[in-house]
Amino acid sequence: MSKKGTGGGSVFRRWAREVSDRFSGGPENRTQLIQLLREAKKHNLLDAEALSMIEGVLQVSELRVRDIMIPRANMVVIDRDDPIEKFLPIVIESAHSRFPVIGDDRSEVVGIILAKDLLAYSGKKSRRHFDIRDVLRSAVFVPESKRLNVLLNEFRSSRNHMAIVVDEYGASAGLVTIEDVLEQIVGEIEDEHDFEEEATILKRGEREYTAKAHTTIDEFNHFFGTHFPNADFDTLSGLVTSALGHLPQRGESVEIGKFRFKVLRADSRRIHLLSIRLRKEDSGGGI
Repeated sequence: MSKKGTGGGSVFRRWAREVSDRFSGGPENRTQLIQLLREAKKHNLLDAEALSMIEGVLQVSELRVRDIMIPRANMVVIDRDDPIEKFLPIVIESAHSRFPVIGDDRSEVVGIILAKDLLAYSGKKSRRHFDIRDVLRSAVFVPESKRLNVLLNEFRSSRNHMAIVVDEYGASAGLVTIEDVLEQIVGEIEDEHDFEEEATILKRGEREYTAKAHTTIDEFNHFFGTHFPNADFDTLSGLVTSALGHLPQRGESVEIGKFRFKVLRADSRRIHLLSIRLRKEDSGGGI
């Protein structure tokens, strides 16, 4: 056996003896289990990423849909009675893949539309023949109280990616996606709209930007030529959370100086991604 292997075995044996002394009958509750896992990380038997994922799995079994859902007020929806010319720009701008279709008001979801089903109507001539009933799909409804681990199993078995969350009266309270659940375990999931890992701020348009929430205030100031103070917080996540006064949910927004920040991605623990809009009246310079 190599010296490296012998050293690793020695570390494991010492850790195992410590565990045996501390938890003679094994961990008796979740707190002790997490403590045990953190001890394993301290002895280099688990890396930080693995520990975070295991803690995420344990957390998912405790969380309910209401804890991570996108509130009804923040849902990007399509009105059943709107012509395609009205909602197609919203579909393109939001870059989502699925959209709830509402009836008389936002509390009544009558179905789901997939963005890919609208490709056939991208030309002006084809839009004249558009009938929303041709592309409307059935929505899946779940109660606010459903546990996330149960929902994840249902998503996997049914191959659905989105569910409409309903309150005790049957009205829509929000929505939840399989990505929302998985991000509780593995953290932020990147997609084709994300930028390269080394970038922290990306320009999307004349006044539109996307930024990772862990972007430092110094990086932000350097990029925009601003002078936001960094005495109380180091990152955009801290800046936005402080301005709102609570940990934001996805879809929440706040104006700070000449910028409008909107939370694009967040879970129950942290903000991941922000959109930044430079207000038109202030786009000429200054803070």
